[in-house]
Amino acid sequence: MVGAYPWANQGPLRAIPHGLSGSGGASWRGMGGSVLSGRAPRHGDWRGVSVAVHDPMSAPGQDGRGGRVPDRFRGPAQPAIRLTHADRDAAAETLKEAFAEGQLDDDEFEERLGLAMKAKFPAELEPLLSDIVPRQTGAAAPPPRSDVPEAPPTGSERLWAAGGHVSGYFLFPLGPLLVLLANGNTSPFVRRHAVEALNYQLTFLIGTIVMLGLWWLVIPVLVWIPMFLGWIFMPVIAGFVGLAGGRWKYPFTWRPVRE
Repeated sequence: MVGAYPWANQGPLRAIPHGLSGSGGASWRGMGGSVLSGRAPRHGDWRGVSVAVHDPMSAPGQDGRGGRVPDRFRGPAQPAIRLTHADRDAAAETLKEAFAEGQLDDDEFEERLGLAMKAKFPAELEPLLSDIVPRQTGAAAPPPRSDVPEAPPTGSERLWAAGGHVSGYFLFPLGPLLVLLANGNTSPFVRRHAVEALNYQLTFLIGTIVMLGLWWLVIPVLVWIPMFLGWIFMPVIAGFVGLAGGRWKYPFTWRPVRE
């Protein structure tokens, strides 16, 4: 008798037919607990029968049985991880480097730095750094290049380095500048000494000009005297260091020229 109702063999039912009245009719409990009458309804009895709608079934699993997969069992979205103080400090350092290199002006730097210090999630830092931090493209970023030790300077390089320091006695900044132009692109050792000598000679020259313009204040003269004594002795010492193949840094020197 159950086969007489096609909807009775389609799985669990959410609605039980009602309005089927009659006496003497046997009843069976079908799948899902629905009570099915043993007597077929007449033509007029179908007006009170509710349509049975089956629950959607998922694809059968490995055991051959299907089951519902309600949307409410889907996992929640993964929350964003908040930034730490170290993350904000790293972003601030990146902004400072970009400001020092001229990528940001004063207003942009102050605005971005304030926003970076108040950021709570990584998504808030991305628009602040996206146009100043180069993005790595390709399958994988190349590994960082290890520092290659510099080869010992040759005899000629040592002579050029010493000449860059001593030439300041005769040509002031022009002497180290000529050495830098002659061998600065071919020898890092010569370039390093020539740049250091050039910066020192520029510092002494500018200090001398300021002293001559403000000598009547006395204080510039008192400051210039130690500078003059240093200018007499330190280039000679730096020249010997260059001949020995060492490094040299002048004290109290303004360095507008970079290596």
